[in-house]
Order: sequence, then C-alpha cells, then structure tokens
Amino acid sequence: MITIPRFYPIVDPALLKDASVSGVSSFLRELISGGATLIQLRNKHEGANELLSQAREMRRIKGLHSNRVRLIMNDRADLCLAADFDGVHVGQNDLSPQGARRIVGSQRWVGFSTHNPEQVRVADRTDADYIAVGPIFQTNSKRNHDPVIGLKGIRAARELTRKPLVAIGGLNLENCRAAIDAGADAIAVISSLLDYPRKRTEEFLRNLG
Repeated sequence: MITIPRFYPIVDPALLKDASVSGVSSFLRELISGGATLIQLRNKHEGANELLSQAREMRRIKGLHSNRVRLIMNDRADLCLAADFDGVHVGQNDLSPQGARRIVGSQRWVGFSTHNPEQVRVADRTDADYIAVGPIFQTNSKRNHDPVIGLKGIRAARELTRKPLVAIGGLNLENCRAAIDAGADAIAVISSLLDYPRKRTEEFLRNLG
C-alpha cells in the first residue's frame, strides 16, 4: 500500500491567470517551493498537444527537484506515459482503474474518484492505489459536480476501505484539518491556491501537521 502525502494540490490551467505553458511552469515552481510533493495536472479544456506540452514542462521542472516530487496526470493514461508522469487519476466516466493499470504498469500510481459509498465499495476492489472522495464541501472549481457529501461522507468512506483516501471539494485552510480528522489521509486543493500558491502551500502544510 502506498503512503500518500497529506497535501495534494491540483493544477488546472483554465483557472490560472496565465494558462500558457510558462504560466503552468511558474505555478508549479511555486507549489514545489512551498513544499508540495504530490501534484496533479488536470486540464479538461485543451487538446492533447497542449496538455502534453504542459505536462512535459512540468516533468522538466520536477527533474530539477530530484525524486521528491510525484506528478499525476488526470484522465489521460496515454499522456501519463508520454510525459513520464508518476501516475494517473481517473474518474467514474473515464478509463477504469484496471484499464489505466494495464497502460501505466505496476510502478506508477493509479487514483480513482468516487462520490458515494457504493462507488467507494467498488473502488476498494479495483487496482486503484488511492481513492478520492467528494465533493466534501461546495466547490466552484468544477461544473456540474456531484452532491456534497460533507465530513460524514469521509467517515463513511473510511469504514469501507483501507486504501488511502483523498478528500476533495471546497477544502480550504479553515476546514482542511477537519477532513483529516474525519478519516482522510490527504486533501486535494485547487481554488485556495490560485492567488498565492507558495504561501498557501506552506500554510496548508502547517495546518495539516
């Protein structure tokens, strides 16, 4: 079983002030400088070429920080390989965890999103290394999201799996510790990092202990 860091920032270029490759690179540098060691690239708006360019630049930046940083590709197992990322994260309507595993192999991580207890039960029986659960709170970073599950959703998920749990959705500096106390192993954050990524990363890491 993997050991997952408590803080899991997600880079979504569509939400950045500068969505270019250089903008993504700058944002990533700030996250790493703040202490982030597990970072996901989520880009549902650009084509494969632009996404691959962003991913390869992120991989280059990672190379400057030795092996302490792990990069995860959202959805695209093929681009995970092409960019030499460290894993892929898939959702309910994406490639299955088993299908992702067949593509990325046994050494890379596979994450899987869930939104209710039944999905967690299914995820527990898959090849996923970790399970994301949410949205915990109301979130503006994702359109047409599933119903909010609250902290009780984390507690319910914790009873259904021994896999690492990542809480996602509406998490900020004020409520992040409550998610950990409810049973999450890590929290995924998007919007709360947009303005001051390095400073906010440092603050999250302090709050999460």
